[in-house]
Amino acid sequence: MSIEMTTYEAALSALDGYVDQVHRVVAEATIKDGKVVPELADQHQRILHGYAWIISTSTALRVLLHWAESLQENGNYRSVEKLSVQIAFGEYLAQIVGGLSMGQNEVVRPADFGLTAQADDLANHIAIAELLSHGNTAKSRRALAEHCRDGVFANENLGDDFIDAARDQYHRFTNERIIPHAHKWHLDNALIPDQTVAELAAMGTFGICIPEEFGGLGLGKLAMSVVTEELSRGWIGAGSLGTRSEIAGELILLGGTAKQHAQWLPGIANGDVLPTAVFTEPDVGSDMGSLTTRAVKTETGWEIKGNKTWITHASRSDLMTLMARSNPDIKGYAGLSMFLVPKSRGTEEEAFPSKGLSGTEIEVLGYRGMREYELAFDGFPLEENALLGGAEGNGFKQLMKTFEGARIQTAARAVGVARRALELGLSYALDRKQFKRQLFDFPRVSDKIAMMAVDTLLARELTYFAAREKDKGQRCDIEAGMSKLLAARTAWTCADASLQIHGGNGYSLEYEISRVLCDARILNIFEGAGEIQAQVVARGLLMQRLST
Repeated sequence: MSIEMTTYEAALSALDGYVDQVHRVVAEATIKDGKVVPELADQHQRILHGYAWIISTSTALRVLLHWAESLQENGNYRSVEKLSVQIAFGEYLAQIVGGLSMGQNEVVRPADFGLTAQADDLANHIAIAELLSHGNTAKSRRALAEHCRDGVFANENLGDDFIDAARDQYHRFTNERIIPHAHKWHLDNALIPDQTVAELAAMGTFGICIPEEFGGLGLGKLAMSVVTEELSRGWIGAGSLGTRSEIAGELILLGGTAKQHAQWLPGIANGDVLPTAVFTEPDVGSDMGSLTTRAVKTETGWEIKGNKTWITHASRSDLMTLMARSNPDIKGYAGLSMFLVPKSRGTEEEAFPSKGLSGTEIEVLGYRGMREYELAFDGFPLEENALLGGAEGNGFKQLMKTFEGARIQTAARAVGVARRALELGLSYALDRKQFKRQLFDFPRVSDKIAMMAVDTLLARELTYFAAREKDKGQRCDIEAGMSKLLAARTAWTCADASLQIHGGNGYSLEYEISRVLCDARILNIFEGAGEIQAQVVARGLLMQRLST
């Protein structure tokens, strides 16, 4: 059954009315005197975060419809796209009116908001009812799965010749240089080879968003998302190599002095300088206002004292962007400063050769290739010009300006991981036979293939939407949070479904899906856990509506 665009538009209009009702319930529960009250937000956290999930899902559907309309206008709206859109609408409208997953064992339902009757009315709206009945059906899922079987997937072209060409280039590179080796690198807990890092540098990977005047490509977050997605499809470690350069480059570009720009940006852009982000501390987690690592003023500059943890790529890096408390008398964020900390690159024999710095590797399930460390700073010396921007107390504000880009990039990594899970699950379903039939022929296997394709597409388009908003120069913390929230869940869902298709073999370290599952799990934790993202999205939306 072909569903008209007007049906989707009418469904979204009806959904907007329901979302307004959810908003009113949450606002009445959490806002007093024009402000979100932290104690009330904590007390009503379930509906607050449920609000974020509902908005993120409805926004993703709206973005998907815009994508479909653009394809239709250009004559590229094929069967595979039509099926993907109708399944997405059918599935997620059903979840919104019935119960929307916020986690493996957490479902937010209309009753949580006291809106059961209103959800029933929404389900009975003529357009919603049509999509609930005819959107995500067994027939449509089978048809979409058959497209996947035949190598036909939803359109990836962005209409930008340069970015589309970059996708093709990185797609080939990933197939030829990452995928054949990634699983062995993972099992060996090996660093991504220097040769591979050099090849990525030569392609401009580390300078995508750095201006051309400093040797970068001068592109935006959309291009960065596409490159990250393609590399992460091969291995999240490869896709994540550029994350540290992205964060460091943006920190320095937005907060640094002209001298710091000239000193660091060219080396980051060409890959000569590999940065690492040194923010997290033991027992602190997301509460960055409680950081205790000290930057102590000396006659010649600074000394760093304290401990950091979960520092990615710390040994092989040349530059640390480090957050420390430069004024111990000022509590919270105001006492924090950001420092540009050069260090000697480590080796396998001596991971941390610099005086005053030692590190211990943290063994991890996945997300390998760069390695994680706990670092100890014991009077590590810095020159006076290491202070980012030359002024104290701005560290957290400077870091906040990079959160949007980092979260969009993490969403792109999640999309790449989800896509690889789909590829592996599909390949196994076609190659493996049970009871003299391809696994693919069993409906619950082909259903998984279809839903992986739909979920990956939905997460991809929401991520691109956030990237485009960032490229407009607008604040997009809400959009970035939405994209990471949805994409991280998608990566885990797809990896889990793909491993299920593999059966017992998927639990074997021999099979690549075992690595993909481990890699997918971290995406809902770093760069702001899912709970933090929901909080950011919900509070941002509440304040946004208050101001309009």
